[in-house]
Amino acid sequence: MNSTALQRPRWAIVLALVAIVFGIVTIDVGGKTLFGGAHERYAAGNIVLFVLWFNFVAGFAYVIAGFGLFLWRRWAAQLSAAIAIATIGVFIAFGLHIGLGGAFEVRTIGAMTIRSAVWIVIAVSACRTLRKF
Repeated sequence: MNSTALQRPRWAIVLALVAIVFGIVTIDVGGKTLFGGAHERYAAGNIVLFVLWFNFVAGFAYVIAGFGLFLWRRWAAQLSAAIAIATIGVFIAFGLHIGLGGAFEVRTIGAMTIRSAVWIVIAVSACRTLRKF
């Protein structure tokens, strides 16, 4: 067994797998909505395009961060923190969109809440343990 595996806490493997699976699902759903046909767009309802694009692109970062956490690299903690901060920023912009009367789906509020919470937990856990921040 290598020294990285010995130093990595067990919870890091769980969070890494959560990040990877979350990323793959995000890429799949976002890709189908962005690049699918009219049926997919209709099923998505009132799309807020900047939120959809952010989540789609962020899905790739989720997968990369997940692999970094699995390998127990310090940059994965930094990437996780960046993902959490960016997600909260987009969530705030989404709130402004709603406040200005923009169309939206209520489920997007729930999805962004879950995304924010997941990445805050991952980032705080990784940063504290890797002593990066």
